[in-house]
Amino acid sequence: MGAGSVTKGSAAYAQFLHSRPWYRNTRLIILNFWIGIMWITSYSYGYDASMMNGLQSLTQWNKAFGYPSGGKLGLLNAIQTIGALTAYPFAPYMADGLGRRFPIIFGASLMIAATVIQTLSQSVQMFIGARFLIGFGQTFASVASPLLVAEVAYPSQRSQATTMYVSLWFVGSIVAAWTTYGTFNIPTSWAWRIPSALQGVSSLIQVFLIWFVPESPRWLMSKGKEERALEVLAYYHANGDAQDPLVQYEFEEIKTAIAFDREVTGNVGWLSLIKTPGNRRRLRVIIALAFFSQWSGNGLVSFYLNKVFIAIGITSQTTQLLFNGILNTYNFIVNITAGIYCDRVGRRPLFLTSCIGMTVFWIAQTICFSIHQETGSITAGYAVIVFIFLFYGFYNIAFPPLLTSYTVEIFPYPLRAKGYMVFLFMFSLSLIFNQYVNPIALQALQWKYYLVYIFCLCLELAFCYFFIIETKNRSLEETAAIFDGVEGMDQIHDKAATHADPTHRVDDIKEKETKLESAVAPTNEATSS
Repeated sequence: MGAGSVTKGSAAYAQFLHSRPWYRNTRLIILNFWIGIMWITSYSYGYDASMMNGLQSLTQWNKAFGYPSGGKLGLLNAIQTIGALTAYPFAPYMADGLGRRFPIIFGASLMIAATVIQTLSQSVQMFIGARFLIGFGQTFASVASPLLVAEVAYPSQRSQATTMYVSLWFVGSIVAAWTTYGTFNIPTSWAWRIPSALQGVSSLIQVFLIWFVPESPRWLMSKGKEERALEVLAYYHANGDAQDPLVQYEFEEIKTAIAFDREVTGNVGWLSLIKTPGNRRRLRVIIALAFFSQWSGNGLVSFYLNKVFIAIGITSQTTQLLFNGILNTYNFIVNITAGIYCDRVGRRPLFLTSCIGMTVFWIAQTICFSIHQETGSITAGYAVIVFIFLFYGFYNIAFPPLLTSYTVEIFPYPLRAKGYMVFLFMFSLSLIFNQYVNPIALQALQWKYYLVYIFCLCLELAFCYFFIIETKNRSLEETAAIFDGVEGMDQIHDKAATHADPTHRVDDIKEKETKLESAVAPTNEATSS
């Protein structure tokens, strides 16, 4: 996440970046630490998902709740997402009205309370109620955290910061996987209560430290607090120098973009999401990505890994938990590598490569699973495990790291919180259906159920090819404008560049925009609503 390199095709702000490496800049080190506090939201989400997967392999947990299966197991997994859904109508208003930090504090506090209830559960009803509350709290933190990450990050580090946000999901998943592996030998209910109690630690850290995290300069500016916004930009992006060219460029670009978006959209209510062709294109992309993220086959493995193991003849509790820990560690390594290089490779190539690889190895998985089911072949059963690793390798190079960052960056500021909420809502809908249907369908259809996902993956590949637009190496304001064409870009860039450096010529910027227009025009024609 170097702060200073400028490459061909960089954003217009690139000439104002500081050449000093970020790790030698105390203010940027501090800023990245605060960004890490916001990453914890993703960590807690990953911990929860992996913990539930691990608990299903614990005899102590199954015994405590009556050996849940089928619809009951689906409800235990889906109730957290149902809780998340009920909070979606309120979360964006809190993020837009009270700032990006407050929803994180509110959500983390709810999760701490819910974790206590979950840990002390004496019945399945109490456990389900706690998980509903966990999901409700997670929504507030999950809506605001990535927005704040994207809006405070140093410009050249924004992509890595937002993709790393998702990578912390895997850190939480790894910790939960190895925690359940470490406690399964405890003969009492503490085998599952300890992992449950540890789930609240991350939220506790957030509640104590979020007060020191800077508020979004874009939110501050939208509320008329321009001096405070300038202070935040100057303090973290230029060691306190409010006259620094980069700070002046950012300040004017944000100010002009917010004013321009308000002028174009007028009312920034929910209907604004479908009023313009650009917004309809954004909406179509994020809804599709939300569903694809859970209907690529990953949900079948992630939430019901032990059921898949049993289906291919691996019944050892130790083996299941060990494999879960190794798989999550592997996922994290691939995911974080893809996130770091997303600006070099580009979003579109990563999405397309991911879709092709997933399709190939899911087909291979399906073939081996069917052979094992029909013949009992041990070799075919172990081949399924190999193909699970290869499938996840390709899944993790695009979907976890890019889902949040792509969704956040393609929306203009006035619609960013609402657009991201729509993404999370659709994500949760697909997740609930997936969590509830998968155990039932897998039990009834066995390997034939895998054929459904082959169809989904082929559809996914076609969609990404025709509708994913490249957004690498651009500021939030530049990226958001791509979906609307280049209208308004001259006004935004000219004013920002002139304010940052009065002698700066805007010819280079206009040349870049001409190239952008010719590159995006075919896509705009193909995707016009």
